[in-house]
Amino acid sequence: MNRTDIEKVLNDKIRPQLAADGGGVDLVEVKDDNTVVVKLTGACGCCPFSLMTLKAGVEQTLRDAFPELKEVVAV
Repeated sequence: MNRTDIEKVLNDKIRPQLAADGGGVDLVEVKDDNTVVVKLTGACGCCPFSLMTLKAGVEQTLRDAFPELKEVVAV
C-alpha cells in the first residue's frame, strides 16, 4: 500500500462519486502503521454526513483494495 496506489483508487472509484455532489478528497499522508489521512473538500468538507462518507465510503473502498489498511482519518 503506497501513495501512488491509494491515489489510483481515489481517482478511479471515490473522487468521481464525491465530485457528483460537489465534494472531493485530498490524500494528506500514508502513515507507517497503514493509517491513511485525508482531507474532505468542497461540499464534503462541511456536510453533516461527512463522517459517514469518510467511514462507509472512503475507508470501505480503500479497505476493499488494501486489506492491510488500519483506518482512514480526516484532518
